Amino acid sequence: MLTKKQLDLLEFINKCVQRDGVPPSFDEMKDALDLRSKSGIHRLITALEERGFIRRLAHRARALEIVKLPEAMGGTPAHGFQPRVIDGDRPMAGQPANAHPVEAIHAMELPMMGQIAAGVPIEAIQHASHNVAVPGAMVAGPGEHYALEVKGDSMIDAGINDGDVVVIRETQVADNGDIVVALVEDHEATLKRFYRRGDAIALEAANPAYETRLLPSDKVKVQGKLVGLIRTY
Repeated sequence: MLTKKQLDLLEFINKCVQRDGVPPSFDEMKDALDLRSKSGIHRLITALEERGFIRRLAHRARALEIVKLPEAMGGTPAHGFQPRVIDGDRPMAGQPANAHPVEAIHAMELPMMGQIAAGVPIEAIQHASHNVAVPGAMVAGPGEHYALEVKGDSMIDAGINDGDVVVIRETQVADNGDIVVALVEDHEATLKRFYRRGDAIALEAANPAYETRLLPSDKVKVQGKLVGLIRTY
């Protein structure tokens, strides 16, 4: 039995994971539940973890995975819910270890387009070097998709860590708060939250160590929106 606050937090985390592909930051959770400090969020997360609804990913700052949902939110993974963070290079139960990954996890292959900076912008996205298998559910939306390897820690509070692979849906438009691949001045690519501020674009990190970059709108081109995350241990 969950308290109202515990249920509210679980619903908010689930909503963010389904919408953004990553869990919310502690500040976002605090604001969503109208709490005065993050200590209350820590207590709620601990309670949800103890009851088996979420799992904190080891050695990953503020990274959460939903394990199951209560009946009030549509049941458990047996009723169709699947966590959005997956383990790579592990065969499914009942599958031989050498099974082709596309057959084993009903995956689709996407081009790996190089590295994307979650920190100081690096050179623009490269041409595809190889393909990577991702769950088909991650690319169920319209448009073309591609994958990028994350370098840096500026999005760590959004659950995106150095070395993760992000799945991107190609688009040139974004809403405020979306995590996007932004091309800055046609030569620097970076992964940040997108906000319009008048005639300017704000590219906001999810790490207090990095300042928000405010750029003229004609200097920023959206090249895609985050729809999923793959983490290999």
